[in-house]
Amino acid sequence: MPPPATKARVVANAFPRAAPRQCPRLLSTVRSLQAKRPAAASAAKFQFQPYEPLVQRRSYKTVEEAKSRYRSGPFSWKAGLLFVLTAAGLVWYFQSEKERMKRKRIAEATKGVGRPKVGGPFELIDQNGNKVTDKDLRGRYSLVYFGFTHCPDICPDELDKMARMFDLVEERRPGALLPVFVTCDPARDGPKELKEYLVEFHPKFIGLTGTYEQIKDMCKAYRVYFSTPSAVKPGQDYLVDHSIYFYLMDPEGDFVEALGRQHSPEQAAKIILDHIKDWKGPLKAS
Repeated sequence: MPPPATKARVVANAFPRAAPRQCPRLLSTVRSLQAKRPAAASAAKFQFQPYEPLVQRRSYKTVEEAKSRYRSGPFSWKAGLLFVLTAAGLVWYFQSEKERMKRKRIAEATKGVGRPKVGGPFELIDQNGNKVTDKDLRGRYSLVYFGFTHCPDICPDELDKMARMFDLVEERRPGALLPVFVTCDPARDGPKELKEYLVEFHPKFIGLTGTYEQIKDMCKAYRVYFSTPSAVKPGQDYLVDHSIYFYLMDPEGDFVEALGRQHSPEQAAKIILDHIKDWKGPLKAS
């Protein structure tokens, strides 16, 4: 006969064991968490990923190319050349603008209030006997020189210079300049004498003469000094003292600038061309 303890265990196992009791609130919380969690979460997502630092990668074809880029940096010879050309262009522009303003001030200074006006109306005759007035010179620049045909050295030198100046201007701006020679010795310089004299220097020179009073009035208007010796006997040779300047007049008959012996033909021609370039109005065709 089995012992009493063993008999009691047999009797207890004969009855069904009751299921453990669980809290309904805890069950509902667990079910809601299971519903929110993805059904098929991959385990790989939770695996450890090694740290990789962010590095900017540059691709070069060769090691030499990489070294060259490292040496040159952000600048190149093209950028340097562009900088030099831009700087040179700005310097040229400001320099030319400075010269233009200087020429403008010189031209306007001669027209200022209270200053004596250079130039004015006149009526003379040319080497062909035709009447010429100041209005005939309008529409173009004119270069006016006062002298006389019997001048031994100064006038020939200055007229050679005038011819060179005119040719240089004519090459760049054909028909924009009139070369005019006015005699200070009308007693000996008539149209015939002027024609024979001026053709030796340039065929396009315009020679002007007239009576003594007409020449005197024009010289006064242009602020030109001249002096003829008194008590000269007929046939006696003499010299006429006069100013040695080239008077540049604009297309409206206003004085622009005086060119003296200190200017070479090339320098004077450049000054004339610069003034012509600054002129904004139309120029009369030759």
